[in-house]
Amino acid sequence: MKIAHIIPGSGGSFYCGNCLRDSKYVRALKDLGHQVIKVPLYLPIFDDAHDLDEVPVFYGAVNLYLKQQFPIFRHMPAFVEHALDSKSVLEMAARKAGSTRAKGLEEMTISMLLGEVGGQKEELERLVDWLADEAKPDVVHLSNALLLGLAHRIKQRMNVAVVCSLQDEDVWIDAMDDHFRKEVWDLMSERGKDVDVFIPVSDFYSSEIHKRMVIPENKMQTVHLGVDTFDYFPTLITKKEPIIGYLSRMCEENGLAVLVDAFIILRRNPFYSNVKLKITGGKTGDDLHFIKEQKKKISNAGLENDVFWAEEFEGVERQKFLDSVRLISVPVLIGEAFGLYQLEAMASGIPMVQPALGAFPEVIEISGGGAVYSPNEPKTLADTLASLILDTKKLQELSTAGLLGVKQYFDIHAQAKKMVEVYESVLTK
Repeated sequence: MKIAHIIPGSGGSFYCGNCLRDSKYVRALKDLGHQVIKVPLYLPIFDDAHDLDEVPVFYGAVNLYLKQQFPIFRHMPAFVEHALDSKSVLEMAARKAGSTRAKGLEEMTISMLLGEVGGQKEELERLVDWLADEAKPDVVHLSNALLLGLAHRIKQRMNVAVVCSLQDEDVWIDAMDDHFRKEVWDLMSERGKDVDVFIPVSDFYSSEIHKRMVIPENKMQTVHLGVDTFDYFPTLITKKEPIIGYLSRMCEENGLAVLVDAFIILRRNPFYSNVKLKITGGKTGDDLHFIKEQKKKISNAGLENDVFWAEEFEGVERQKFLDSVRLISVPVLIGEAFGLYQLEAMASGIPMVQPALGAFPEVIEISGGGAVYSPNEPKTLADTLASLILDTKKLQELSTAGLLGVKQYFDIHAQAKKMVEVYESVLTK
């Protein structure tokens, strides 16, 4: 089977769970003998040695923004467009403020969802031409529902199966001004009619998306995320110092301030004087002021020597981080549709401590590799961390359970087989 996976890139400036999810699926599908190609949109793909000379980045973020905001740029020479789509320019754009911010991009989001009648119709034709002439897939897999504006033209031109993953679209849309939200959800429901099947990443999110989009039950099939446990190298808890970890984009929405405040509360008790905090996951320009505020709080508490900020988070550096922490908490303020860092942590033998929000309870209950707390506030998190961080026996029990749970329920090869079954079900219709 030939599969084209259309993936919005992050440019590698921060830990992008959705990008990493797609990359892991692509590799697992290839291991099953299928031909899979990643087709990047906006920015280069996170955690990937993608060659832009082989597959171009479509809807290049810089070109897209300039053309949407300033109509004069819609007539720029081809060589200028090509230069703006170069890897160096796009990676620089990824580090700038606003590259992943919905606020201010409402009209562009709507234009993208309008597809062939939107402002990016020429870019859509370029993408569809490339898919039809070069990739020639049996299935086109859209990474999320914000890409539904592509579906109709792909079906019309190529008459192939189109599937769409569902994960955290609400986070992007809920950040928009109120009067845009309904229009976006309604557009997504309308454009979703051209999709053969939707694939939410958790039962929680399947239920959540039904509150916002009109999708028939028979067009929804949950397939959880997965990791290959052979990619990770668990270390016994007893061989690690009492270090609490954070692995995600360093931003307010992902709850970093909640964790910092909880750590400060925890360290007020002399019993926990040897506990440290280690933070990684990257950032964008939007996050710089927020990070500065967190460092100031830590400094005012006299704990700057006990909090480590790891700037690098890919490859070997992420493994070093996982080797060093006893447990991980990413207290996302409103929860998430899944949170791939949970599987990366548990596959590394590291228990999770997560708020009882979103799909966190679902993943932790299935795996057995962590604890949830409520409400999602610093004092409650501090109490939960305090009950675990020095209890090496309990942590090791959670570590063992989590590792087994990931192998049994969240193995990427097993999940990829489920994904193939979804593809085959729509190909035989």
